[in-house]
Amino acid sequence: MHFVTVPGYTGSGSDHWQTHLENTYAGFSRVVQDDWATVDRDRWVARLDETVRALDGEVFLIGHSCGSVTITQWAATHYDSRVVGALLVAPADVEAADTLPAISPQAPLPTVALPLKTHLVVSDNDPFLSLERALALAETWGSTVETVPGGGHLATRDGYGPWSHAAALIERHTGHALVPTQGRTSLV
Repeated sequence: MHFVTVPGYTGSGSDHWQTHLENTYAGFSRVVQDDWATVDRDRWVARLDETVRALDGEVFLIGHSCGSVTITQWAATHYDSRVVGALLVAPADVEAADTLPAISPQAPLPTVALPLKTHLVVSDNDPFLSLERALALAETWGSTVETVPGGGHLATRDGYGPWSHAAALIERHTGHALVPTQGRTSLV
C-alpha cells in the first residue's frame, strides 16, 4: 500500500507531523505542488490526480488543512477506486467569510458524499474551521469524525511535530501496520 501525504498552504515543514510520517515509515510519498504559497484549486487537484495515477496498487491519502480540502475536491471529481480511504486533518474552511485571502481561491468545498472512506480529525479551537462547520462537513462527506480538544489547527505551531496518533489512525483505517524505515523508530 502507498501512503501519500497531501500538505496544505505553505507546505509541511521539516517538523510537521506529515514530514515525520514520511521520514519515519516506509511506503510514504508526498504530493508536491509547484507553488505552496499560491493555492490553485484546479492545479492542486490535478497534481494530486497525477500523483495517484503514477502509483501501482492501493493508496491511502493523508491530508492537512488545504491538503485535506484538495483530497475532498479530488474525490468528488477525479476519484480512482485504488484509493481506499483518506485521513482529513483540520481541513480549512475556504468558504468562511473570515478565511485567509490566500486560501479562498480553493473554494468551493464539495457538497456531496465522497466515494471513499474518510476520517475527519478536527479540534474544538481551530482558527480555520469551526467545530460546528467541521461536523456539518463530516455529515455531508460521509466522514467519521473525531475531535481533539484544544488542538488548534493540528499544525507544528500547535505542538504537532511527531504525532503518534496520526500513525495509529492510518493503521486503524487501512488495516496495515506501518513499517519503520530502516534505522528509524516509530513516532512517540
